[in-house]
Amino acid sequence: MFRAGNDPSDAPVVWDADRLRSPHGQADKAIRVRHMFDAIAPTYERVNRLASVGRDAYWRREMVRLAEVRPEDIMLDVACGTGDVVRAFAGAPIRPARILGLDFAPLMLGQAVGRPVLGGSFACGDALRLPVADSAVSLVTCAFGIRNFENLGTGLNEMHRVLMPGGRVVIIEFSIPTRRWLRSVYLLYFNRVMPTFARLVSRDRSGAYRYLPRSVLSFSGSEAIRSALASAGFSEVAVCPRTCGIVTVYVARKASRERVGRNP
Repeated sequence: MFRAGNDPSDAPVVWDADRLRSPHGQADKAIRVRHMFDAIAPTYERVNRLASVGRDAYWRREMVRLAEVRPEDIMLDVACGTGDVVRAFAGAPIRPARILGLDFAPLMLGQAVGRPVLGGSFACGDALRLPVADSAVSLVTCAFGIRNFENLGTGLNEMHRVLMPGGRVVIIEFSIPTRRWLRSVYLLYFNRVMPTFARLVSRDRSGAYRYLPRSVLSFSGSEAIRSALASAGFSEVAVCPRTCGIVTVYVARKASRERVGRNP
């Protein structure tokens, strides 16, 4: 149905006006998301840096800080994209022993593989069917990815499954500021200025930067995400707004064996 070439301006329209009315309700959402990211892969990081005025690097540093990384950690980065989160963790003063970045968009992965990471590797895989054994990793991260899952509950259940008892999950996702004046200014930028600017820089025709604000505004709020994490079995769920609530970091743990009533 779709084909993504090397030139973003050659990409077909993935998100048109009709589908953007309900981006999370599309039966073929996963296919559309994959082709959308493949279409914008070459310019993805440059657009993020410019559109966020460099704050994306700060958000990744906050993920690293809140993850409380241990040298023995085995980390899985879900929806790793071009590998920016993997590189942030790999370059931290205390870094995980091993890092696997996983994504289902091959052209995004191509960007990641082109910049090898010491102790890191990348693989193609679906967040809703993680190709990872039960209790195999101690840290799971996901940056701006859960909003793109075809089913949020299934994705969070998979993260819980692959975590060792006592393991941590660190998720960052866009959110909407709650202060009225800031919300108004931000929504003007997010709905009007950013999509136009991003399309000009990326030369994207897939609709990726029209999908972005629509997918954020129609996605679950922080309390709903907290509840979804709890429903997936996570405990100690912390909700940490950053940059005046433009993004939110969620940190949670998988219960230890003792807490779930298992023998040590």
